[in-house]
Amino acid sequence: MRLKNGEKRRKLGGEMILKRFDDTVVVYREERIVYAEFLKPHRVISTCRVSGGIHDDMLYMYNHQSCEPANHHSMSHSIAARSPQGDKEMICGLHDLPHEKCVTLGTAANMRNAVFREASFKDLSVLAVCTGGVEGNAGRVGDPATVFEENGRFHQVGDIKPVLHGTINTMLFINRELTEGAMVRSIMTSTEAKSAVLQELAVGSKYSSGLATGTGTDQIGVACVMNTGTPLASAGKHSMLGELIGKAVHAAIKGTLALQNDLTPETQRSCLNHMIRFGLTRESMIERIQSRLNSEDADLFRDNFSVIDKDPLVVASVVSLIHLRDKIVWGILPESCIPEIFNHQGAYIAASVSGKYKRITYYMEKIKVLEPELERETFTNFINDLIAMGFEEKWVK
Repeated sequence: MRLKNGEKRRKLGGEMILKRFDDTVVVYREERIVYAEFLKPHRVISTCRVSGGIHDDMLYMYNHQSCEPANHHSMSHSIAARSPQGDKEMICGLHDLPHEKCVTLGTAANMRNAVFREASFKDLSVLAVCTGGVEGNAGRVGDPATVFEENGRFHQVGDIKPVLHGTINTMLFINRELTEGAMVRSIMTSTEAKSAVLQELAVGSKYSSGLATGTGTDQIGVACVMNTGTPLASAGKHSMLGELIGKAVHAAIKGTLALQNDLTPETQRSCLNHMIRFGLTRESMIERIQSRLNSEDADLFRDNFSVIDKDPLVVASVVSLIHLRDKIVWGILPESCIPEIFNHQGAYIAASVSGKYKRITYYMEKIKVLEPELERETFTNFINDLIAMGFEEKWVK
């Protein structure tokens, strides 16, 4: 339990100090939990199901792994779903934490993949501690809902079953006091940082063909030390605090996704990874392209799929067409220009595979017989046909 005058709690033997932030917070890891102890009074705002909202009397904040990321429902995970209060009391009891003084975040992400990033300007500092996974639960704001809450119970909506593994959790610590309004704004700024990471990594929604802006189970807790003078009133992008929050959260989330999902700019250099959000799989992509090739070229393509899929110029041309499709869906480009856009950009896809850029005009003529559309399967088939068009000429003298 917490001792008087900010002294550290007694050691249990298995915990490790991961980070000391200023002289206000110490962050520990033990088994499947990362928790922060407040050495001075803090104001906290969080999405915690039991102690959510704004509080000035909390002593700890933790992020706990309740189960494995896939196909696992541990006792803790089951209790968390049925009784958040019971789950909180159980976890706190295991780690000698006072449950009534804890802000809690839960996830299936590995706590050993937690990433710490700090940013400072003069005497102002922020620390972001993030875990994250987007392998099954990434979504775009406004996607179709999977559940409807009524009288404290959740009921499935439609035919899509909710996928709960994949959560981005953020613990953010600030060494200056903030107004309550600035605390709320800090969550907005942190959320923008998260969405920026997913945009840069081109993470697709699992529930639509759009780019993801988060997951359906993301959680956040923000803590600022109190009694440091006039409270800071701004945490938006124009303020230095907002800049520091954005940089720290962005870097921490990008780092944890690399560890948890092997999701990096390098691994996203792949045509397939950019087309998965349209329902494509590795095997369906290979089979579609093979169906357009003679047997010898089809076997050669399968054996060298990864090389073609990750070729920088092929990726560039495919991603360009995907981005143009998004611009049409968003209304920036008119649908009436689909034939010309798809024809011109499609020719570059074929040429990037064959390497024969002098054949651009030929490819444009050949593409005219195809029927480009925005519909998911038709769109991916169009791209696959173009890759096949280029591959069948790649080794022709």
